[in-house]
Amino acid sequence: MSAPQIDSAYSVYTEAEKEAERHKWIESQKHGQDLGLLAIRQWYRDHWHLYCRYRRMEHLEGRRRWREFGDDDFGQLYSLIVTGDLLADRVMDRVFAGWENLAIINWALEWGLPAGRVIDILTQLDVNRAHLDPRVE
Repeated sequence: MSAPQIDSAYSVYTEAEKEAERHKWIESQKHGQDLGLLAIRQWYRDHWHLYCRYRRMEHLEGRRRWREFGDDDFGQLYSLIVTGDLLADRVMDRVFAGWENLAIINWALEWGLPAGRVIDILTQLDVNRAHLDPRVE
């Protein structure tokens, strides 16, 4: 596995609009009519939060650069991934599953895991930075 390369950045907003349009088309086909803005709003309501979180994780892992998250932390988790840091891997699993920071810290405490290290990992991930405001009417 080679170090991440910075290539042209994607936009979370542009790609989300494409996803919402795909959702609208699929849902409209299911219902036999154009659902329009109703389906778009449904996608944002149901998927926006986790969509942004996944894009943030892709950015941190160095798989895809997203303009909204900047260049400074692109690929910063690469070293954790290649070294096989098991605790970081377990924390990232929970982040991908939609867990919030407090739930992850409580999980670590319940299992007797090093809370300081978990907090360090969560600080690196900074998933709250993925809380972007959607651009929908």
